[in-house]
Amino acid sequence: MDENEVTLDDIDRGILHQLQQDARNNTTREIGEAVGVSAGTVRNRLEKLEEANVIRSYLPEINYERAGYQLVMLFTCTAAEPDDSIAADLLEIHGVVSVRKLLAGTENYHVTVVGSNTDEIATVANAVRNCGLEVVRSDVMDTEHQQPFNHFGREISQPDI
Repeated sequence: MDENEVTLDDIDRGILHQLQQDARNNTTREIGEAVGVSAGTVRNRLEKLEEANVIRSYLPEINYERAGYQLVMLFTCTAAEPDDSIAADLLEIHGVVSVRKLLAGTENYHVTVVGSNTDEIATVANAVRNCGLEVVRSDVMDTEHQQPFNHFGREISQPDI
């Protein structure tokens, strides 16, 4: 086991499952009822999971089109010398919403960008290039479907809240 890896028990997995279902509206009391512990235990476990960097953030899922950003683009990029600082620089660019650094291959970054028009997207593409990346391909995203990782305590939790 990696020295930074955290061992999760059934309660931790149940809490993570409940958060993935709805982190905003599930109270610690409701999560506790679902996994069979008190609200105080849930708060303590959440604090430990956050400190251990198991839970890194609580981000909303945004419908960019409804928010006025009709274009969501996926840039596939190549960096001659991949570095973690590149991702940090990319995230500072207005319009960049996510960066994935890949371990293998020459196309080693996926950058998701939002904009209200093609001029905004072109501005972001130029800023990405200024960070030292070559934009190999740009694709307009239609829809993205995600689901929670279902191995975090679905069987531990009582019926979903």
